[in-house]
Amino acid sequence: MPFHYQHVCVESIVCTLPDEILTTTELEKRLAPVYKRLKLPEGRLELLTGIRERRLWPPGTLPGDQSVKTCEKLLQASGIDPGKIGVFLHGSVCRDYLEPATACGVHRRLGLPNECTIFDISNACLGIATGMVQIANMIELGQIEAGIVVGTESSRSLTEATVRFLNADTTLDRKGIKRAFASLTIGSGSAAVLLTHCNLSRTGRRFVGGTVLSNTVFSDLCRSDTDQGGGDSMNPLMWTDSETLMVEGVNVAQAAFGRFLEVTGWTRDSIVLFVTHQVGKAHQQLLFEKLGLSLEKHYSTLEFLGNTGSVAMPTAAALAMREGLAQSGDRITLLGIGSGINTLMLAVE
Repeated sequence: MPFHYQHVCVESIVCTLPDEILTTTELEKRLAPVYKRLKLPEGRLELLTGIRERRLWPPGTLPGDQSVKTCEKLLQASGIDPGKIGVFLHGSVCRDYLEPATACGVHRRLGLPNECTIFDISNACLGIATGMVQIANMIELGQIEAGIVVGTESSRSLTEATVRFLNADTTLDRKGIKRAFASLTIGSGSAAVLLTHCNLSRTGRRFVGGTVLSNTVFSDLCRSDTDQGGGDSMNPLMWTDSETLMVEGVNVAQAAFGRFLEVTGWTRDSIVLFVTHQVGKAHQQLLFEKLGLSLEKHYSTLEFLGNTGSVAMPTAAALAMREGLAQSGDRITLLGIGSGINTLMLAVE
């Protein structure tokens, strides 16, 4: 499905990152029992993924706690009147509780208007990107002037639960351990996006539009345990057929990208910067090869953040713009692939 906007700006994108760093070398040390039993070579994880480190929030941190801080940073950076916010969404995989919506608690602590529409969005690693589209639709329809989508991913519980499981289950062989491989790539982070009507915008950073495409035949390739909240008391596990998911996800993206170029009227050469949801170096290489794109135009955070789920794409965009990699008038493309399989491609000028 294509979508195109005339009156929407991506006014501000910010991210916040944890201070604690967990290197892949240290993670492999924690996996010493299973590595020794299966005779796995040290350095294997970094070699296969390209991830040298990822970050962790302090123990006990709920996603909503950090989302509040990220939104405060967003509001300060943008200078927008909080009273203008007409919709507030929380879009990360991780959330505080099964109910109420994590967005409600964050909204209260930020003191946003009671007239705000508030809800959580769940769409695997495309939650924040999906939230951007929902807000843009409401702005284009004239329902609101501005909206925020925020998300915070916390990998500590998943990482620690996966390490415990792999070290304890002596029935696992090399083939069996591969299903938990993706869980060892996950990192933590937080990001927020403010979208406004162009009449409110100070930046003029226009949200051009994009396209969405899915192939739910492969909806079982990446699956968590039964419904989990975001607290440290949970012990989530996640099982992924990484190789098939990579290939089929890129296939969907390849089909979507041609439509994306048609919708936007852009060409490969006219796009200055690509930011993606980043899961591993093999995925990056295959994606850009199949789409006929240059990796030189890609801003990568994978090496030092790992796979930060729904916040990966907006975090990469925020860091790239902070480093001056996109100037006025430049065309930026956000390429997202999420388990399901869904792909969402967004155009920002």
